[in-house]
Amino acid sequence: MTLITSRYGVVMRIHDILRRKGDAVVTITSTATVTELVRLLTEHQIGAVVVSDADGEATGVVSERDVIRHLHEAGPAGSNATVRDLMTAPPVTCSPEDEVETLARTMTERRIRHLPVLVDGRLAGMVSIGDVVKQRLDQLQAERDQLEDYVYQGG
Repeated sequence: MTLITSRYGVVMRIHDILRRKGDAVVTITSTATVTELVRLLTEHQIGAVVVSDADGEATGVVSERDVIRHLHEAGPAGSNATVRDLMTAPPVTCSPEDEVETLARTMTERRIRHLPVLVDGRLAGMVSIGDVVKQRLDQLQAERDQLEDYVYQGG
């Protein structure tokens, strides 16, 4: 865990999350069908995938929520549509050096649950709102433990 002290406490960075959860990212091509997308989401038990074509660039993100909205509008025939038809593009992204608190604010304000992490334009991981919340809870617990130690040791 990177501990960078600021005036307000410890600053956590996205690379702290990736270090804990790993950098594996599930991707899909923009030409895949919605049926293939649903199979991939189910198989990996995830809520979103990065859309990436032959060059490896993250061109979009597609989530369970996107699938539900699409199928609601298109009906059963919508399962033959391509990922390109429902993905969010270009994706909102972040870097490993971004602060977790800033990312949490962005995700909340923009109602985004998953962000690809890019390094020099290349995919380096994926961060979910659940990852951000877990990191913040871990940080709060560590701060609580430090305060308890301080109090019990007589300040």
